[in-house]
Amino acid sequence: MHARQRVASASTARRLIAESGPGRGYLAVAAVLALAGTGLILAQAALLARILSGASAAVSVGALRVSLLLLLAVLTGRAGAALAAETAALRGAAAVKERLRSKLARHAIRLAPAWPGQRRAGEIVTLASGGLDSLDPYYARYLPQFVLAVAVPAAVLVAVTAADWISGLIIAVTLPLVPLFAALVGLRTRAQTRRSWQLLATLSGHFLDVVQGLATLKLFGRSAAQERVIGEVTDAYRTSVMATLRIAFLSALVLELSASLVTALVAVEVGLRLLYGHLGYSTALFVLLLTPEAYVPLRNASAQFHASADGLAAAGRVFEILDTPAPIPTERPTPLPAPRLAPRLAQVAAVDLRSQSISFNGVTVAYPGRPEPAVANLDLNVAPGERITITGPSGAGKTTLLSLLLRFIAPTLGQIDVGGVDLLAIPAQAWREQIAWLPQRPALFGWTVAENIALGRPGASPAAVERAATQAGAADFISELPAGYETVLDERAMRLSSGQRQKLALARLFLRDAPLLLLDEPGAHLDPASAAEVGAAISRLAGDRTVLVVSHRDEVICGGGRMLSMRDGSASELTAYLAPQR
Repeated sequence: MHARQRVASASTARRLIAESGPGRGYLAVAAVLALAGTGLILAQAALLARILSGASAAVSVGALRVSLLLLLAVLTGRAGAALAAETAALRGAAAVKERLRSKLARHAIRLAPAWPGQRRAGEIVTLASGGLDSLDPYYARYLPQFVLAVAVPAAVLVAVTAADWISGLIIAVTLPLVPLFAALVGLRTRAQTRRSWQLLATLSGHFLDVVQGLATLKLFGRSAAQERVIGEVTDAYRTSVMATLRIAFLSALVLELSASLVTALVAVEVGLRLLYGHLGYSTALFVLLLTPEAYVPLRNASAQFHASADGLAAAGRVFEILDTPAPIPTERPTPLPAPRLAPRLAQVAAVDLRSQSISFNGVTVAYPGRPEPAVANLDLNVAPGERITITGPSGAGKTTLLSLLLRFIAPTLGQIDVGGVDLLAIPAQAWREQIAWLPQRPALFGWTVAENIALGRPGASPAAVERAATQAGAADFISELPAGYETVLDERAMRLSSGQRQKLALARLFLRDAPLLLLDEPGAHLDPASAAEVGAAISRLAGDRTVLVVSHRDEVICGGGRMLSMRDGSASELTAYLAPQR
């Protein structure tokens, strides 16, 4: 287990370096400034040794003026270099975090909508916000300190050995003990930090679920029980964090103790040789001043590693998500040679659902982890302007069929043709511009009513938005809102009724004016009166468009057409009902 954790941590560190492209310039500046600080450390020790030895020999202040001014300049330079290095590293960290957040968001969108259902939304939010913010200590402090932890001990060892080989030998023998102790403690810290992060992700996701379902929990008297669950998870997280801090404090004790003992050992042997005249006073001061500097960067690097452990754990989780492949690819590569590619692209560009049919040819969809396919060997032809109602029990494959047409998933086997062209050869965005979709629970955002409707066609004029609302039967209740079309909806538009939310979603479809309508249980959660109003609006919307409606009940939704019954991923046609096909 520890071996796997070491490999995972090393892989995360390598990925973080590889992802540092946007901030690599800043990080390089921070590293250069850290190396400059190494030279200033040696200069500081040499100047201090000269000043102190001169003072002990009763040298006048005037004679030491130059050394004092140089020492002041060195101290100022060290402080300035440290500040500039941290500033540059923080800028680099900000650039890297922005890149990782963008990649995480884009990848989640590419995997949507099937993938997010397998993850807690709270975990994704936590990763994209506080999780990636935890990378600041890693980039701004740990990496520069790691450079110092390599450069400073090596420079100090060379300088001390040149001045006094015995002290240099002692430092060379004892120096590896500090990183050894740090590595031993770091293994335990890494495992504990990963557990803390998993608990935090669980807590975030569970808390989000509880908040979203609070009304249901209170109705069934389960809010107190969930409060206890949140308390238990919070307590487990607190215990885990305190355990991590305890390890970090013990680590600091071990490293401080080992560094202090080695420094004391050098001090004793230097003092004895100074006492017997085997070592000069200035050399002894130089060695004693430099010896602690060899261990300080190692201790600091260990401390910064503990501070950046949360960021490493969060980054590891982000990389796991980024490495998650789409369950079913939604694009099919075109292996045609260049001379044959242009005619095919022209054919793709000519696809128009107002005049061309959609054909399912032996389509099978199998989801990972499910023993049976959701759709099995489906053959179906949808003519332009046709209306089809798809019925069947839950799990029969109705939503999967719509997902195929929405390009959320692609067939595992078989092919969908549009006007004789493979659907997967059509760019997804160009294809979706010809589709209007009404899900069971349409998403409404905390924008104005007009902006929510205009989601169907960004940039639409206010007159077009109002016309679409009127066609959807939403104009009456919108006019009663405090600011009409400029009323800002609350989160998930919970102050509106289910019927009002459905009408706003229908207004989007009227505004979009797409040739293919996909409707998923449009009246499932509505009272009879609202369902009748929504049904009438859908009938007006259908017009001469191609319409596919998913329903649990064997009933006519759009006034005519065909009815298909799906069972266990297979479709069979029921008796056709009256429908004027245009």
